[in-house]
Amino acid sequence: MKPAEPVKSTGRPHFIVIGGGFAGLWATRALARELVDITLIDRANHHLFQPLLYQVATAGLSAPDIAAPLRHILRDQANVRVLMAEVSGIDCPRRQITLSDGSILPYDQLLVASGATHAYFGKDPWAPHAPGLKTLDDALLIRRRLLLAFEHAEAAATPAEQKAWLHFAVVGGGPTGVELAGTLAEIARHTLRQEFRRIDPRQAQVRLIEAGPAVLASFPPRLQARTRAQLEGLGVQVLCGQPVADITAEGYRLGDTFEPCRTVLWAAGVAASPLGAMLGAQLDRAGRVKVQADLTLPGHPEVFVAGDLASLQQANGQPVPGVAPAAKQMGRFVAAAVRARLRGKLVAKKTFVYADYGNLATIGRMAAVVDLRGFHFSGLLAWWFWLAAHVFFLIGFRNRVTVLINWAWAYWTYQRGARIVLGGPTPGKEEP
Repeated sequence: MKPAEPVKSTGRPHFIVIGGGFAGLWATRALARELVDITLIDRANHHLFQPLLYQVATAGLSAPDIAAPLRHILRDQANVRVLMAEVSGIDCPRRQITLSDGSILPYDQLLVASGATHAYFGKDPWAPHAPGLKTLDDALLIRRRLLLAFEHAEAAATPAEQKAWLHFAVVGGGPTGVELAGTLAEIARHTLRQEFRRIDPRQAQVRLIEAGPAVLASFPPRLQARTRAQLEGLGVQVLCGQPVADITAEGYRLGDTFEPCRTVLWAAGVAASPLGAMLGAQLDRAGRVKVQADLTLPGHPEVFVAGDLASLQQANGQPVPGVAPAAKQMGRFVAAAVRARLRGKLVAKKTFVYADYGNLATIGRMAAVVDLRGFHFSGLLAWWFWLAAHVFFLIGFRNRVTVLINWAWAYWTYQRGARIVLGGPTPGKEEP
């Protein structure tokens, strides 16, 4: 790849945004009418609606349904330049960043919103055997593994081998883990029914393993109990208070018991993007940058950090959660600060205040839980609320229409339209 062309001087301030996620994109779009040159840098060419990523992983939606090219989203915003590139260095004193191809880009103001990745709590050798879910590549890998597991079970030579392929374990009882486990159970019990001759997919064992005392730790106890009951109603075995001791290609260990299982999925933890360490600021235990109340880097008011990479305490002592609404609010907050500076306004330092509108989690068909500012409900009404909220926030009219059609089809038929295996090994051979 050729080095990036240098930014042509227009005499206007240069604002660099690293990361095309919710924080970066919302900040960029909020500055559409300002006299500033914006360079948006991301390793991928698309913006991803992560709350629905599990639907791609479980074959309910295809990748374009929940993603849109950044260049297409920003095609009418003349003050933006999009670069598909990887940042390899950030020099705050010199106000410049370095790309992996050696290009150096100067900036007047900078927003670092490069997100988070998987965290295995020091057990990185588990990663090849228990993939996490953060990107479209992750989702496609998981989808391939899930679908191939049933193919391998159909071709298995022994009952023990067949049972291991039909054992699915999801590690981590947060929203992603709950959504994966519930959907997996539906696939096994409904979607794949009557499609195989040597196995009965309904005999698949789906386990959700949570080290803590309950699933959905951020939800009220009543909704935690409802979630567990709805998962168990779908056929999911929920194991709380039992951390995984080891994960290999053959299975996982709980305490002294080894469980043969060829498909383990990781939803237990996240770590901040490594770009945070390049800023020279204090980090928290997850590698997130401890920012000031206005989301700036201590000692560098021209550098903002937002989204999953930012560590900030709320007034109640709780950290701002790493969720899409918080990232969007941070992006808009940064844009307002940049706008004020561009217009030469000397304003007092402001404090970012996260407006918590509640938590949502879907469990399966017609099953979800909602915590809406103290108003709690679950079941079918919560599921419709969850669906409406997610479709509303999807970017692009095509995405909304496509998702609605696919979900309507899945609702009435239990079928999942993206069940095509690409790039995987042949049946009977182990996933590399």
